[in-house]
Amino acid sequence: MLSLLTLCPPFVILLWYTMVHADGSVSQTFDYLKQHGLQGLIGIWPRPTATAWKIIACYAAFEAALQLLLPGKRVEGPVSPMGNRPVYKANGVAAYVVTLVTYFGLWWFGIFNPTLVYDHLGEIFSALIFGSFVFCIFLYIKGHVAPSSTDSGSSGNVIIDFYWGMELYPRIGKHFDIKVFTNCRFGMMSWAVLAVTYCIKQYEVNGRVADSMLVNTVLMLVYVTKFFWWEAGYWSTMDIAHDRAGFYICWGCLVWVPSIYTSPGMYLVNHPVNLGTQLALYILVAGILCIYINYDCDRQRQEFRRTNGKCLVWGKPPSKIVASYTTTSGETKNSLLLTSGWWGLSRHFHYVPEILSAFFWTVPALFNHFLPFFYVIFLTILLFDRAKRDDDRCRSKYGKYWKTYCEKVPYRIIPGIY
Repeated sequence: MLSLLTLCPPFVILLWYTMVHADGSVSQTFDYLKQHGLQGLIGIWPRPTATAWKIIACYAAFEAALQLLLPGKRVEGPVSPMGNRPVYKANGVAAYVVTLVTYFGLWWFGIFNPTLVYDHLGEIFSALIFGSFVFCIFLYIKGHVAPSSTDSGSSGNVIIDFYWGMELYPRIGKHFDIKVFTNCRFGMMSWAVLAVTYCIKQYEVNGRVADSMLVNTVLMLVYVTKFFWWEAGYWSTMDIAHDRAGFYICWGCLVWVPSIYTSPGMYLVNHPVNLGTQLALYILVAGILCIYINYDCDRQRQEFRRTNGKCLVWGKPPSKIVASYTTTSGETKNSLLLTSGWWGLSRHFHYVPEILSAFFWTVPALFNHFLPFFYVIFLTILLFDRAKRDDDRCRSKYGKYWKTYCEKVPYRIIPGIY
């Protein structure tokens, strides 16, 4: 755990340096570090500049204002372990549209050139690394002195509390949810903004956008659009409903998502690949299909829960298990476990199309270098670990009912294999 705190920041910088200044070659960066050691790392580490801080501050303030001010439907999250039910304002789609229209507008009318973001990308990532670390310290202190709800507490270990977090639902005031901001409005929104930035940078450098970059950008934007369309469903997932606000989630969304998740597009800026119309269309259609299946998996389960199982799944009444569990307060409640449709194929089948989606928006870079595919590898490890953690949590929560569920849906992720 301590190694993650120390290794993640250098890796972000090394990835940026390799993509932008070392022609995407891991061996070239490795040889440089082998020759220069720690001083080499210090030498290539960009220093946060006033321009970088201004870009981050303006972006964060803009997204925070949209989160607070845009109208949205009132949505209730799942009941927490301590019996609290968080309330959200679902205005993610509106914030997403306003963000992209504003960004394009600033570029189109010559008010702000997005290439400035790319040109200062290393400094921005460096500023995010340090600024987000300070922000996580703030969350740790807040969890001790001013928790927002009873869903908070200390493990007794400073490092664990800092890494995993003190609070489940930290808020500033009554209405500004910190995890919605870090995970959705800063992290996921920056994914779309940077995807557009890389596309514009390649256009301004080369006078055209390669079909590989178009496929990458379109698929990323379709995926992020899907996310905000389904944002209310995300608030019931492990990230929001079970993982506390600490370094793992918040630093990850503030730094890791903008830098690592967008890295295939970062690579393509200086390495345009001409796929040809036919291959580009094949990849694009395959990627969109995977994104749709990923969305339909989540939609299917959300509809099943919303109707309390009184719906159709693939045209038939759903197969389900009624599972009872006991809350921390001693209250007995029931949950419905869906065992048909996508959720009858495996317990976490939705991870399969998600990993494939990432592969399809990365494969336009082809296979000249390994590094563009780091996100696909990282995502696979992340989701396999998340599936195991979710299984462990559900096994502890539902007991014999989860055993029955696993007998009916025996595969964890990949049907017939795992």
